[in-house]
Amino acid sequence: MCGRYAASANVGELIEEFAVDEDRTNEPTRSLLASPQQPPAGTPDFNMAPTKQAPVVLTRAVRERPEAGSVRQLRLLTWGLVPGWAKDTKGAVRMINARAETIADKPAFAASVASRRCLVPADGWYEWQASPTATDAKGRPRKQPFFISRADGQGLAMAGIYAFWRDRAVTDAEDPAAWLVSFAVVTSAAEPGLDRIHDRQPVVLEETDWERWLDPELDRAEAVADLLAPAPPGRFAARPVPSAVGSSRANGPGLLAPVPESDLVGVVDPLTGELIGAGS
Repeated sequence: MCGRYAASANVGELIEEFAVDEDRTNEPTRSLLASPQQPPAGTPDFNMAPTKQAPVVLTRAVRERPEAGSVRQLRLLTWGLVPGWAKDTKGAVRMINARAETIADKPAFAASVASRRCLVPADGWYEWQASPTATDAKGRPRKQPFFISRADGQGLAMAGIYAFWRDRAVTDAEDPAAWLVSFAVVTSAAEPGLDRIHDRQPVVLEETDWERWLDPELDRAEAVADLLAPAPPGRFAARPVPSAVGSSRANGPGLLAPVPESDLVGVVDPLTGELIGAGS
């Protein structure tokens, strides 16, 4: 999976859709960005990129009210997982995805998949298809971005994992700057059709599986391993979209606009395998 997705739902919509008990998106959090996030974290973003903060659903005990037990929360987490044992946060941009096939075996992900699992709400994700025939000005395969979303038009929930990283340079553990809470999206092999665009895709969980995936009491990776197994194909639709999405500064619903077939060059139709616009 490439590192971009669209998440246009606002906080109120996410609270309703995911039956969230507590909205904690207004809490101060540590960011990895040098400049203020645009659009602001927690608002609709049609070009979510690595190291941005994104709305994430998770289930945790409330420290201030331990008697309440675990509750479903909506929080803003940084995309790019930094495990608790990391020396610094520099590796975040390389840890945006975790492969389902090896997630339980990798030291960076094993603890998180065991008991720190989350849902990442999205409209869909972007992927770039390398043309088998067309090249760019530098002679490299031309890449056409696609937007992949549910065929039924509903939003989706990508399986995620999260981690806490403590900055020991901040002596006050109560200071929000002392902690980075980050996440990665779990990916699997792309299903037939989508594999004509890219060889990986996010694991998208059905609503009937959300509660089990989020349950921190299921504290072994084996308890949820079946949720990461390949699902039957046909849930998703893919359409070519403007190349502007390649810039992390581009945003807005225009990024989801379908590109007319007449403008495509050397693109393989994901559904049929037909080559559209031979290119050179």
